[in-house]
Amino acid sequence: MPRTDDISFFHQGTLAICGSIDIGEALDECLGFLQRYMPAENITMDYLDPSIPGICSVAQAGFPMMSPGTVVEITEREVAFIESQLSQTSLSNRPADNPVAQRVAEHMGITSVFSSAVLHLMTKNQRLGVVAVSALKESQFTEEHARLLSLLHDPFAVAMSNALRYQEVLRLQEMLKDDNRFLTSELHRMSGDTIIGEHFGLQDVMEKVRQVAPLDSQVLLLGETGVGKEVIANAIHYNSSRARGPIIKVNCGAIPESLLDSELFGHEKGAFTGALSRKRGRFERAHGGTLFLDEIGELPHAAQVRLLRVLQTKEFERVGGTEQITADVRIIAATHRELEAMVKANTFRKDLWFRLNVFPLTIPPLRERKADIPALVNHFIEKKSREMKLPYLPVPAPGALERLQRYHWPGNVRELENIVEREIIRNYSGDRDTPLQFAEVAAPEALTHEPVAASLEGPVTLDAVISRHLTRMMEQTGGKIQGDVGAAALLGIHPSTLRHRLRKLGIPFGRGAS
Repeated sequence: MPRTDDISFFHQGTLAICGSIDIGEALDECLGFLQRYMPAENITMDYLDPSIPGICSVAQAGFPMMSPGTVVEITEREVAFIESQLSQTSLSNRPADNPVAQRVAEHMGITSVFSSAVLHLMTKNQRLGVVAVSALKESQFTEEHARLLSLLHDPFAVAMSNALRYQEVLRLQEMLKDDNRFLTSELHRMSGDTIIGEHFGLQDVMEKVRQVAPLDSQVLLLGETGVGKEVIANAIHYNSSRARGPIIKVNCGAIPESLLDSELFGHEKGAFTGALSRKRGRFERAHGGTLFLDEIGELPHAAQVRLLRVLQTKEFERVGGTEQITADVRIIAATHRELEAMVKANTFRKDLWFRLNVFPLTIPPLRERKADIPALVNHFIEKKSREMKLPYLPVPAPGALERLQRYHWPGNVRELENIVEREIIRNYSGDRDTPLQFAEVAAPEALTHEPVAASLEGPVTLDAVISRHLTRMMEQTGGKIQGDVGAAALLGIHPSTLRHRLRKLGIPFGRGAS
């Protein structure tokens, strides 16, 4: 039966050890408690990593010893010494009594004599580590001190186990963050750093992207549905100083008005029926990065007021909360609607429009940059073939790209992508040796009234039409044949085939084109 003072010692010692979730603060509290019973000037919590081998510090308090995270390499002989310690508590009243403690002291630059009492922490026959109390004098610790220290074995073992688990959680969390950064960069790389048409139809747009991306200015992307506003938003984010941060995307027209505040700003537990736990909103998740507000013109009037306040103060509160939260977020907004007309009609707040309209950027529709269609088609063929895991790469039929260029494209790039995917599906389920025809855009009602040779008077030969078109392509590409922005890629044919045709028609290319 334990003595009453032992019970009191155990109770007070356990409170000191478990008094803080921070193991460093707990050891500091514990050192103050132990100093009432023994001449302890320092307390450390360490463990052996046999893979190094080395002594790894978890926490310490008192005179400077090993700071948390410090590793002191030891010899195999010193590892054997540790494994030979079978008793729960060992005393070392001279440095020579404990070669491991002597090695650590030398590493920390402690040249004076010292003594220590070491508590070996075990659980289910597994060594967790040690808790050591030390003093900068010889022969300071007695068997009674060792007995008292051993009374605290279990709370110290729990504290050590929790500290090691917490370290592992932090390590895995950092690995997860690193993996997330790597995968984000890989996804960005796989989706393509080069925007199709950046040297032709989107040249002016990309020039503005290069101007505004390094800054933190808000950007308003304007353009019809399907022109690629999200792609441009990605380009701005990944070319900015926030590229390592998140880009969080919100479709303002797809979230019910009753849930909009919760989605944007988060909510506290119990804020409303169904709020079973605290939830971070999109603004919090975008901290240090970019928030892309797509279809901003669909935002309800009440939400416009709250968004304006956040843009002005950079602060917000979760639904049901009172804590002011600050988020460092860059806003990129996008819409296919005429916001200026909506302002005049009082359906969009004028002050919010002024806040968002810092750097407006209009993305032209596909029908105004038809020279990009061949390159876009080739890009989507490669992308969809990879996604579908096709064992082959389909190619467009002769004349198919010209047919696509004559189409009006009311759905813009998104419509083109869908048509390419449908055509690949038909090709895969039918004759795979047949090139892609794109017959669905061949109907007369689908064609614009812009024939290739409309300006030619009288009957013309096929060679004349081809010669005229290839001459324009050489002018457009500066005579370049190969590459993503070369004439061959834009026309969807092999470079050798194009060179042969140019030589046959007497059209200069390469340096000769200039």
